[in-house]
Amino acid sequence: MKKVTIIGAGLAGCEAAYQLSKRGIHVDLYDSKPKKMSPAHHSEKLCEIVCSNSFKAQRVNSAAGLLKEEMRTLGSLLLQCADKCAVPAGGALAVDRELFSDMVTDAILSDPNITYIPEELTAIPQDGVVIVATGPLTHEELAKDIADRYGQSLRFFDAAAPIVAADSIDMEHAFYESRYGKGGGEDYLNCPMNKAEYEAFYEALVSAERAPVHEFDVMNPKVYEGCMPIEVMAQRGVDTVRFGPMKPVGLRDPKTGHRPWAVLQLRKENAAGTMYNLVGFQTNLKFGEQKRVFSMIPALHDAEFLRYGVMHRNTFINSPKILNSDYSDKENKSRFFAGQLTGVEGYMESASSGLLCGINAARLLCGEDTITLPPTTMMGAMARYISDPYVTDFQPMGANFGILPELQNRPRDKAERGQAYADRSLSDLRAFITENKLS
Repeated sequence: MKKVTIIGAGLAGCEAAYQLSKRGIHVDLYDSKPKKMSPAHHSEKLCEIVCSNSFKAQRVNSAAGLLKEEMRTLGSLLLQCADKCAVPAGGALAVDRELFSDMVTDAILSDPNITYIPEELTAIPQDGVVIVATGPLTHEELAKDIADRYGQSLRFFDAAAPIVAADSIDMEHAFYESRYGKGGGEDYLNCPMNKAEYEAFYEALVSAERAPVHEFDVMNPKVYEGCMPIEVMAQRGVDTVRFGPMKPVGLRDPKTGHRPWAVLQLRKENAAGTMYNLVGFQTNLKFGEQKRVFSMIPALHDAEFLRYGVMHRNTFINSPKILNSDYSDKENKSRFFAGQLTGVEGYMESASSGLLCGINAARLLCGEDTITLPPTTMMGAMARYISDPYVTDFQPMGANFGILPELQNRPRDKAERGQAYADRSLSDLRAFITENKLS
């Protein structure tokens, strides 16, 4: 009997189990509930939605909407359930969280190919095909096993700076240069500020509203000091940030011929150079506040934020070192990782990785080659991002158009551009499904 062991019955684990079952593969689905609950979970049901009940935008010309349409095209169980229990939410897909969990639980528990085992696994099984989908609050024993197995390539806190789209940076207010001319000429993109601009930015930064912190998100002092939020650092004095992440030493603004008063450095986030990371700008500000305050930096006055900074507990592996683009372990093709543990960020992002893990685990057991979806699809682009060896300072990423290859004849209008991305993606996905006989 062909069988796969799945650890974790959240969104990624349940989607993977369903994809395996409909391909005739038996699944042993383990979860620690209800014997052992994480600090965020309270229900005994599967696929518990612990934060917002929104799965983000519906419209297909948005990154989140395109991701969901790709998942529908591939036969996602979770999208079937979400569509049936949707509640009014404007342009977003939001669900009745209790009904959603009930529907997924009923589908999984009634499936003859899926055996649900409410027990905690404290180590990854050595034999057979395994999918690890234990999420951002993976219990300590299993987290230790993963860390030991992969040389401590495991993060316990997500302390990430924002990421902006490269084509939204105003190059009239930016220049390429490494400090003291070291490194490549385009390693860093510098965003200079004069004294007045910096002081206005500083005042806005120290007074901006912060996101609430859950008790289980609180960092220990040593970790916190090493990834201090930019707004907390700023409160130590007006020049603290200017002598820290925004230090201008070793740089000269070619427009003025002088050293700027302060400089934000941007670093490429991916090999294609379509995304840039705000270096040293880990933050716990609310998303709207990040947009307002960081847009005061002249080069970012019209920046498109592809990902906002976050600081919370989030167990995830260093996927670029560990995973292939089919979500399998580089050293053991029979072991897959899915969900937020891989560094995809968001409900549907997690489920989509589980969907691909389920398809690939089934193909592996049936003697077929595993697949990676085309890079023009959102699911394919995310799989490539989390396994991109160019990404050395890996941080979780959700669906966004910045990870897709550039369009030919790129429309200037944002909605038209999103529709062009969607049309290309869904056309390529349908062709890929036909070519690879995906059911």
